[in-house]
Amino acid sequence: MAQAEKIAETTANIRVKNRKYLLTPKSAPYIFIGPAFVFILIFTVYPVISSLFLSFQQVRGVEKSFVGFANYSRLFHDPIFYKSLLNTFEILIIQVPIMLFLAVLIAVGLHSSLIKAKAFFRISYFMPAITALVAASIVFMILLDEHFGLVNYLLSLVGIDSIHWLTKPFWAKVSVIVVMTWRWTGYNMVIFLAGLQNIPSELYEAASIDGAGKVKQFFMITIPLLKPVFIFTVVMSTIGTLQLFDEPFILTHGGPNSATMTITLYLYEQGFKFFDFGYASAIAYVLVLITALVSWIQMKLVGDIKE
Repeated sequence: MAQAEKIAETTANIRVKNRKYLLTPKSAPYIFIGPAFVFILIFTVYPVISSLFLSFQQVRGVEKSFVGFANYSRLFHDPIFYKSLLNTFEILIIQVPIMLFLAVLIAVGLHSSLIKAKAFFRISYFMPAITALVAASIVFMILLDEHFGLVNYLLSLVGIDSIHWLTKPFWAKVSVIVVMTWRWTGYNMVIFLAGLQNIPSELYEAASIDGAGKVKQFFMITIPLLKPVFIFTVVMSTIGTLQLFDEPFILTHGGPNSATMTITLYLYEQGFKFFDFGYASAIAYVLVLITALVSWIQMKLVGDIKE
C-alpha cells in the first residue's frame, strides 16, 4: 500500500514538473493565443485561400473543374458587373460626403457648451447604428410606400405628387442613400466627437485672444487637427460602401432594373441564387483589389502615404 502511494506521488510530481516545463514565461503567450490562432486559421485563412482557388474553377454540383482565368475573363465582359460597379461608386460619391458632413456638424454641435442634455442626444444619434437593420428596413419600406407611406402623405399636404420611392431607378437609389445616411451618421458622429474632445481648449482661447471668430477657429483649428479622424472615417466609410449589401437587398432586391444592384449583392446572387461559386469568388477577389486600390488612393490624396 505504501509503495503504491509512493508511485502515485512520484507520478504526480512528474506531471507537475512537466507542466512547469511547458508553461514558461516564453511559452505561456503562445499557449494562451493558440486556440484563437487555430480558429483564425480554420474560419478565416482557410476560407480566403479556398476562395482564391475556387475563383479559378467551375463548380457543377459537387464537381469542380479547373478553368484558369475564365471566370475573370467572363467578369470583365459582364455588363451587369459594370452596372453594379457604377451603382456602388455613385452611392459612394454621393452618400459618404453627405454623411460625414452631417456627422461633423452634429459632433461640433454636441461638443458645444450651449447644448444641454448631451448624453440624451448622443445616444439618440447613435441608436440607428445598433438598431436591427431588418427591422429598420421594414419601417422604411412602410414609410416610403408609394400608396400608403407616411412620406408621400406628408408630401401630398404641400401639393407634391406621390413619389415612387422603391420602384423607380432614381428614387430607389435615393432611398438607399437616405437609409444608409440615417444608419451611419451617428456612428461617425461619435468618432468625430472623440476627436474634438482631444483638441486642447487652450488653442481656441489663444485664437479668441487674437481676434479669430468661431467660424475661423473651425476652419483653422478644428478641421486641420481632425485630419487623422477624417482619414479614418473616409477610408472606413468607403470600405463599408464598397461592401454595401443589406440596404439594397432588403429594400429593393437590387432593382428596379438593377438600379441598386451593388457589387456585393451581385456576388451574393451569383453564389447563393445561381450557385456559381467560382464566378462569385472571382467577383470577391476583384472587389478586394478595388477596395485596396481606392483606399490607397484616398490615403495618397490626403498625404498620409509618403514617397
